[in-house]
Amino acid sequence: MNSKQYNYDYVIIGSGFGGSVSALRLSEKGYRVLVIEKGKWFRGEDFPKTNWDLKKWLWLPSFKMFGILKMTVFRHATIISGVGVGGGSLVYANTLPIPKSEFFNSGNWKGLVDWEKELNPHYAVAEKMLGATKNPKFYDADIALQKVAQQMGRSNEFEAPKVSVFFGKSDVKVKDPFFNGEGPERMGCNFCGQCMTGCPNNAKNSLDKNYLYLAQKKGTKVIAEKLVTSIKPLDDTNLNFGYTVDFKNSTSYFKKGIGSVKTKGVIFSGGVLGTVRLLLNMKAKKNLPNLSDEVGNHIRTNNENLSLITTRDKNIDFSKGIAIGSIFSPDDNGHVEAVRYGAGSNFWKILIIPMVFGKNVGIRIFRLLKELFFHPTVWIGNYFRKDYAKRTVILLFMQHLDSTIKLKRGWFNLSSKLSSGLKPTPFIPMAKTLADKVAKEINGNAFMMSTDILLGSPSTAHILGGSVIGKDISNGVIDADQKVFGYDNMYVCDGSAVSANPGVNPSLTITAMTERVMSKIPEK
Repeated sequence: MNSKQYNYDYVIIGSGFGGSVSALRLSEKGYRVLVIEKGKWFRGEDFPKTNWDLKKWLWLPSFKMFGILKMTVFRHATIISGVGVGGGSLVYANTLPIPKSEFFNSGNWKGLVDWEKELNPHYAVAEKMLGATKNPKFYDADIALQKVAQQMGRSNEFEAPKVSVFFGKSDVKVKDPFFNGEGPERMGCNFCGQCMTGCPNNAKNSLDKNYLYLAQKKGTKVIAEKLVTSIKPLDDTNLNFGYTVDFKNSTSYFKKGIGSVKTKGVIFSGGVLGTVRLLLNMKAKKNLPNLSDEVGNHIRTNNENLSLITTRDKNIDFSKGIAIGSIFSPDDNGHVEAVRYGAGSNFWKILIIPMVFGKNVGIRIFRLLKELFFHPTVWIGNYFRKDYAKRTVILLFMQHLDSTIKLKRGWFNLSSKLSSGLKPTPFIPMAKTLADKVAKEINGNAFMMSTDILLGSPSTAHILGGSVIGKDISNGVIDADQKVFGYDNMYVCDGSAVSANPGVNPSLTITAMTERVMSKIPEK
């Protein structure tokens, strides 16, 4: 086909860390790029003031809710993900750690490349692009975690993380401080704690303010509120001819939103749920029959535990600060972070119950009933607490020990099953030790998500894998350069390509991996 017969050189499905990086780097190399995003555009004033504004916060299209956060409950994990132009960067906690060496030498990609050496320069570029800066201020939640680190003899492991936030003068607008004036105007952080409900102050370095903003200046087109429904080769006998990409409205039911474009190449960047779902559908419908049978396999939950500790002290304000202001490693296998929501964002209190551990759900329910009988005001009182966010610190514990699940097509939706390794679990002994120590330090009580305790499955904001790197099509979905086995000009650049368990927040790693892939694509 003549290049003029294509609408675009590349269509990118999703605008998160992989999609936005791809858009900028490809547009810089002269390619015509289209980004398709199922979520909406958000400006500072569009974000919910608190997470009680469910229509702006939650993504539940069936209920006409088109917000920035999506919760998906599976048998083996409850997945929290971001939606909107900028993807997970709108709702993530800004934190940009580099994993320990174990990550680069384990999992499905082990031994294919010296990953630590290969990715090192791309981590540096990613940090610069995302404005990585150490958190300059500790507040009540960080101080409590620091004291626990001291008690455990791990003071040297406690630190302020690098975060994607502009720490200029609080609430003072300035010209772009990151890209020699090529980026948008910015405002200094005022430490309101609202990072994860959408920064209202223009201080968070979300992707619409760096990669995606610059990509649009280079000619990238972004269309929002569209869901990709089909990808099919233009010629089944010559995959180099390109693809047809079909899409429809994601926020309305009118047929006028249906569209189709022809493209030379496709990049999947819809996150694990978006990319894996679409690949499984295309394989089942025989649109992309050459896809590896490993699609949906080797999915990792980052081995996480979320605990919420509420203090009885009315003089403490855990909502002040940035979303994650401090971290430390309590042992050699993981690390813990102090997490916060802004004042008034009290929604999570309706989904939590007292922290109890037990080998099966019967034991856990028995222990819950004991809690209700002996400490009814501690449990029930939480639901009536108006200053819940101010009184609650969230502990996010992660570890790089490996276990995987598999997503497959069900009757009506995706379903999960165990794949390899131990079953993912929220009942991690070190996580309970930390929660108990913090509870004692702040004169509080520890709680967990009800789904974690009743289903015995963890909640995670860092679901990874499902279209992993492998040495060949029998071991993975993509090769070491993240090209899809069996197809030309087709890549996966998002969390589903992460092929080992990082044990830390993965956003910087996804960014660095995509920078590496894009560096290998030649100029047009």
